[in-house]
Amino acid sequence: MKPTTVEPLSIATTAQEGDAVLTVTGRVTINSSPALRDELLAILQKEELASLTVDLSAVPYIDCSGLATLVEALRFARYAKVSLRLKLHERPLYLFKVTGLLPLFDPSADTTIHRVSQGDA
Repeated sequence: MKPTTVEPLSIATTAQEGDAVLTVTGRVTINSSPALRDELLAILQKEELASLTVDLSAVPYIDCSGLATLVEALRFARYAKVSLRLKLHERPLYLFKVTGLLPLFDPSADTTIHRVSQGDA
């Protein structure tokens, strides 16, 4: 049996005046989504935030476990009265649209949702 390799997922957080940005780089899969979940829930439980933006513009792929992780974070954010926004790469944006999940997340301040073209990422 071959060992399972976990694709690296980089997660960085910046906070300023009640707003935080969680920047994620890599693929969000069943192997990497638990790390993202832990980070999201830790931020939502510790910080007093008005809004949290999850910057997924450097994430070219999200599987169903990644979607579930973000929906779970949305539930926690709503309970904490935190606006949860997404910044998405083109492919994950399409996935959020076809699954009907996109309207559940708060629109960003400047557009309905950030869209990053493949050439920008």
